[in-house]
Amino acid sequence: MDRYEDHTLTGAALRRRYRWVFCVLGAVLAAAVFFSFWVGYYPLTPAQVIQAFLSRLGYDGEILPQAVTIFWSIRLPRILSAVLIGASLSVAGATYQGMFRNPLVSPDILGVSSGASLGAAFAILCGAANYLVQLAAFAGGVAAVAASYLISRKSAHSQTLSLVLTGSMIMALCNAGVTMIKYVADPNDVLQQITFWLMGSLTKTNLTSLRWSAIPMVVGLSVIGLLRWRVNLLTLDEEEARSLGISIRRYRVIFIAASTLLSAAAVCLGGLIGWVGLMIPHMARALVGADYRRVIPASAMLGAAYLVLMDDLARSILSMELPLGVVTSIMGAPFFVYLIIKRKER
Repeated sequence: MDRYEDHTLTGAALRRRYRWVFCVLGAVLAAAVFFSFWVGYYPLTPAQVIQAFLSRLGYDGEILPQAVTIFWSIRLPRILSAVLIGASLSVAGATYQGMFRNPLVSPDILGVSSGASLGAAFAILCGAANYLVQLAAFAGGVAAVAASYLISRKSAHSQTLSLVLTGSMIMALCNAGVTMIKYVADPNDVLQQITFWLMGSLTKTNLTSLRWSAIPMVVGLSVIGLLRWRVNLLTLDEEEARSLGISIRRYRVIFIAASTLLSAAAVCLGGLIGWVGLMIPHMARALVGADYRRVIPASAMLGAAYLVLMDDLARSILSMELPLGVVTSIMGAPFFVYLIIKRKER
């Protein structure tokens, strides 16, 4: 009886701890979003941020028109984009790490980022408008993952190993295509545009591009959020899962499709922003444990807050704005080295 009571109390204490963790994560995300409205070449005071927000709700007090324009037309789309991209890449990374049973897996393991880069580079080379570049990037990412999955099904190896191998092949092929496009592009104009896009940035985001990209992100986040407990099933061996009557292939297809939507939409909106999907799931597991019912929402909140703060750093650390992908790479590379050393010690 005593053991049962101790176990019950321990479980209740853990649930209380996790509730506090999620409350703190929500507070950190809200604070990061609010703070981000202050940061930029034209700084806004907290009072101006609140007044600019209330201006669309009927507030008629004294406020600078520039503050309203900056709030609604520049910083709001950029901050919301950072929130969605950070949450999407983190959730996709956590899902892939569970599905492949490897903590060193990132969202671009099946070639989605490389395919999106190839699509965007080709559209820029053809002189397409910004929305067509986004569309080409999204289509390229989806096509790359679809090719990886379809080719892996023809392999005689295990499904997981085949996916990794075909993903690496598609990634190399798409990277070669991007290199060829950069080689033939006009170095005075087109090459600069391609290079800037590949570095990742939220400079050109607006409400129109955000509205288009938000749809697949919301769909992907909703699917994985509703089925997140089933990611735990994918961490089992295939034979063990089959003995329990679980259709691993069906869930694998669902999670690959949802993660592809997240990654492709994130890349087409902000370019190549690396390391988020690799780093954040590890931080989430350190806070809430290995159960994906908690890891998925924790990853979404952590990733959103992290990318918002990294974007603040990118546009404030120097007099000129740094590419966001460069900032996340500088932060992520040492973390990856730490993970390798930690796994070797174990």
